[in-house]
Amino acid sequence: MLNIQPVLPIHVTDELNLITRPIIPVVRQPDLIDGGDTWGLADIQLQTYLSPSKWDKPIFGIGPVFQFPSATNGRKLGTEKWSAGPGAVALITPGKWVIGALANNLWSFAGDSDRDNVNLMTVQPFVNYNFEKGWYVHTSPIITANWAAHGSDNTWTVPVGGGFGRIIRIGKLPVNLSAQAFDNVVKPDDDPTADWTLRLQVQFLFPK
Repeated sequence: MLNIQPVLPIHVTDELNLITRPIIPVVRQPDLIDGGDTWGLADIQLQTYLSPSKWDKPIFGIGPVFQFPSATNGRKLGTEKWSAGPGAVALITPGKWVIGALANNLWSFAGDSDRDNVNLMTVQPFVNYNFEKGWYVHTSPIITANWAAHGSDNTWTVPVGGGFGRIIRIGKLPVNLSAQAFDNVVKPDDDPTADWTLRLQVQFLFPK
């Protein structure tokens, strides 16, 4: 899976900023029946957070999250549902640490009536420790709970792991490079995905 996740801050007032974070997933889905693969765009999600611009500790934001049935192959790569729900993010920066979490829950409210309803919670805690020369170690597992799953054993996905990264410069542009590996210590019984995940990130930074 390739996730394109630009973070776009918008100045609303002198007291308030709007942080927008669209998540555009490009997915390869193995076909368990004929052995082929389906490639394409999955459902796009838009996270929006209103954040006080003059509040120091903790830094936080709250706002709505939307998910659109944008998959190029709705049956295999998407939910075919329109979904929305609340979201929140908070973090603190004591010394060389960055500690926080992002959470949201989506419920479907429209779409194909033949598809299962969406009731999905996502929690992403994150912890960074920064060293000299741009190096850092971090962990940011994406924990999900599918409340609409059938059966009590098919709800949670809980990865455990972490990795390292470094902020470099390409010309004058800062670029954040990182790698993390996770073991899914809890996962749905019928989930065809692997028991572990390798996450690679390239993030271009545009400071004011």
